[in-house]
Amino acid sequence: MRSLIISLLISGFLLLCSEEGISQNLALESDTTNKVVRIVRFVGNDNVKDNTLKTLIRTQTNREFLGIPRFTPWYFIWQLTKSLGEPPSYLNRATVANDIERIKQYYKTVGFLEASVDTNIVEFKKDRVEVSFLIDEGPAFSINTLAYTGLPEFDNPKKITRFLHDSPLTKDQLNDSTFIVNQRYSENQLNVERNRIINFLKNNGFASAQRDSVNLLVKRDTANSKQLDALFTINAGKKYRFGDLYISLSGPGDSLNYNQRDTLRSAPFTINNKSIFLEKGAAAQTKFQLLTNQILFKPGDVFDQSLYLRTVNEFQNLGMLNIRQFGLSEDGSLPDYSKDEIPVMFSLQTLPRHSVNLNLFGMKRYGFGSGAGITYTNNNLFGKAENFQIGVNGSFEYVRSQTVRDIASDADTSSKSYDGRFFQSFETRAEYSLPRLIFPFASLDKNIFFSNGRTRYSLSFTRSNQLLFDINSDIRFNLRYEVQHNQRYSSFLDLIELDLLDTDPSPEFQNALENRFGENSFQLQQVLEDFRPQVSSIIRYTFRSQRTDLIKRDRGYFSEYSIATGGNIPYLTDRFIITPDTLEGNLPAIIPGSQNSLAYSRFAKGTADYRRYIPLSDDAVFGYRGFLGLALPYGESTTIPLNQRFYAGGANDIRGWDIYSLGPGGIPLDDVTINGGQIKLMSQVELRQQVIGNFLSANWIAAFFADAGNVWYGPRTELSTSNLQDPQQISETQRQQLLELGRFRFDEFYKQIAVGSGLGLRLDWEYVIIRFDFAFRIHNLQRGWFNDSKPYFSFGIGHSF
Repeated sequence: MRSLIISLLISGFLLLCSEEGISQNLALESDTTNKVVRIVRFVGNDNVKDNTLKTLIRTQTNREFLGIPRFTPWYFIWQLTKSLGEPPSYLNRATVANDIERIKQYYKTVGFLEASVDTNIVEFKKDRVEVSFLIDEGPAFSINTLAYTGLPEFDNPKKITRFLHDSPLTKDQLNDSTFIVNQRYSENQLNVERNRIINFLKNNGFASAQRDSVNLLVKRDTANSKQLDALFTINAGKKYRFGDLYISLSGPGDSLNYNQRDTLRSAPFTINNKSIFLEKGAAAQTKFQLLTNQILFKPGDVFDQSLYLRTVNEFQNLGMLNIRQFGLSEDGSLPDYSKDEIPVMFSLQTLPRHSVNLNLFGMKRYGFGSGAGITYTNNNLFGKAENFQIGVNGSFEYVRSQTVRDIASDADTSSKSYDGRFFQSFETRAEYSLPRLIFPFASLDKNIFFSNGRTRYSLSFTRSNQLLFDINSDIRFNLRYEVQHNQRYSSFLDLIELDLLDTDPSPEFQNALENRFGENSFQLQQVLEDFRPQVSSIIRYTFRSQRTDLIKRDRGYFSEYSIATGGNIPYLTDRFIITPDTLEGNLPAIIPGSQNSLAYSRFAKGTADYRRYIPLSDDAVFGYRGFLGLALPYGESTTIPLNQRFYAGGANDIRGWDIYSLGPGGIPLDDVTINGGQIKLMSQVELRQQVIGNFLSANWIAAFFADAGNVWYGPRTELSTSNLQDPQQISETQRQQLLELGRFRFDEFYKQIAVGSGLGLRLDWEYVIIRFDFAFRIHNLQRGWFNDSKPYFSFGIGHSF
């Protein structure tokens, strides 16, 4: 072992000397030339992709538009102006030499231990060069067996056995500590295994375990020189216990002077006569119980780093304090491993308890508008990190007369004129949340997969008038449980969501329908039926998985899946409370002064939303999205509540159509009688390319996009004639024809896919993105393919998906 370490030190010294010699020789000649790198090629890389190697090297061409080879418009602009655009990327021979070493080292990490790399630089045009990296990969080495020695003994012998079998490298077991691997040598995988061993030791008392506590020895197999046998040698050190725990909490403006103290020295908080020392300042306004509830380990117990780090995370998730300092010593300094116990300390500071935020925002739906809101927040209401918010928002939107006429003319063929109008909305919202799960899920709060939980109550009231409909009142109550399982996965359970919605068609829309179809027409009465006051209840589970920056969306993915059932609380109320043993199909009015009964529907609903972002180069991204939504009524219900249906169109949906204006199916817009649908299909693709960097502190990104999709009626949808004075106004044949045009059919739906496409511009600041899109209706369901040349403008905040 000693001779191996000495040989490694000598080899490292010789390698360092050789690198210094190389750098000195390169320094004797001019490193940077006046030759522009126009092409970078890789030859012989059969097992490693070009894009992977490009990320390793520093020898680069100028930025290529959309990754198209030698298409470098910014460099051409510089050639014309000598000031704008991007300066040429000159050849630097020292950089090329370093690139060779980087490629060789990478090949060694993926199993090609004898790979060699050379370069060939060709001046194919005056001062224009092609740099080729010539790679001889050599044979791929593989790990035949992997063994472990030096693992400590535990009271439970199965602990070591389970740990070894949980390794992604180990397969069949040869003996107690040796396993068959038969995989290509991978330095990354071996480093992951080394870290897994270190974490295992730290989580089982061996707090002093470090990287040098686990060494890897590799030798060639005597029968096959391309196969390797690997051995992890482990020096665990001694076993430790948690010592005393010190927690201090100061208020927002406090110094480190504390006037309240407490000490805990017995079960269930500690064992082995260890103590928890608590102290806080006068302005902390927090109960000691809140702090002790976050502690996941017991002073005096065997040291477990995972519990220590999860406790740090528990404090962070409270949302009402900052962690000033934490560490494995009484004062936060480096741990002292000479003793048998390791004390732990946390120095915390509460955030200001009260805050008021004023928000101003812009908006665009049918027109442009603006709004403002004010929110009061108390982030520690009763001293146990309860968060309470109450806010009021108001907005207005001006819709031009031309837009009003365009929308109304879809239903009104008369020559009536329409004036531009202001539309207003008002919302007030109160929210109370706890940084933990409560009944009936309180027992899950200590489970590692559910430790980052939050319970949220919310109540809101909304009124607004819009171009197509007015919301007289929308009262919503929600009880939601939220869990951030880890950085990638999160879950949301809406255990109770009650919504009381009272809407009316807008005067413009209702007048247009009356002028187009008649005052007692089937079409008008069907819309009025849809807009009846209604009550709905939902229980919904949503699972989210993501590996992307939700602002930039330049790599990775985002996915969200939900399943819900609705209408059961109104149904049970109707069935067993209001009129026992009799099913009325609606509930009596509960809004003071209202004479309208409340309709409800029972339904099941599911959605799937997947988005992927693929970098094409450092400045170009290709993104795509697929969405599927299905909502089906069951029981006696034949329709879905208005606010639970799927809609198509809008700046964040199928661009080229206004929100709510597309579908269902192939029904012409002037014949639509039921807004929204029960089935939705949508796909979106977008190609983004940065064209200007850091201008006005923003990156300017050009985009090409295409959106496709629609909504449809479900198999149980019916058109009601119960409100007609004369149900014979529409024949059964006409009613079925209208339904069939909007109903989803496997042999027809692809003909009813609307397609919009166009160009856009994004201004990308660090924390916000402003989006401008101009879309064209490539497939207009009423006019056909490529028969609508009118551009449709949309504005949004953030990427469309």
